[in-house]
Amino acid sequence: MTAIVVCPLANIAEMAVRHRAREMVSLIAEKQDFHRPGVISADRHLKLAMNDIGFAGTGDLVAPSEAHVESLIAFMRGWDQSAPILIHCWMGVSRSPAAAVIAALSLHPDEDDFALAARLRAVAPHATPNARLIEIGDRMLGRGGRLVAAVKGIGRGAETDGRASFILPLKIPGQAGKLNFPNNLGLSLKA
Repeated sequence: MTAIVVCPLANIAEMAVRHRAREMVSLIAEKQDFHRPGVISADRHLKLAMNDIGFAGTGDLVAPSEAHVESLIAFMRGWDQSAPILIHCWMGVSRSPAAAVIAALSLHPDEDDFALAARLRAVAPHATPNARLIEIGDRMLGRGGRLVAAVKGIGRGAETDGRASFILPLKIPGQAGKLNFPNNLGLSLKA
């Protein structure tokens, strides 16, 4: 049942219940207040306080950092993958798609960066992954610039109203080209 559900903050309760998620990653501004859905285990909720910016040194804004990405990678490696995981940010356009790609590669380091980026674009035409998160993830996961190039290759996403959610299916280990898609939960490529 391995898949990553990505959505904006406004949809976290609905998406967590619909897809039976028990774990969640929140990439949200430090003072952004929200309630964790009751179906999400408190000890399996990672909160990464950051703004959606691409460079450091912007006053009170917190840029994505190596510490954020390191926490994300460690959290994902602790996910038992028995149920989908929910990753969200404010609009579901930049930080959470970047985190979903980093999460996928932290679980499946043999994944082709360009195939993963193409799959992201197919399920999320609106996604414009945060470039700083992608650059840090590329470096920390030893991708050698491939992740940065792959995400640049898909370009900027389509305009959106910030209500788009999607499912990023993950590879089935040891089965090249096959995606693990939990159809028994009624998931589709578009959440």
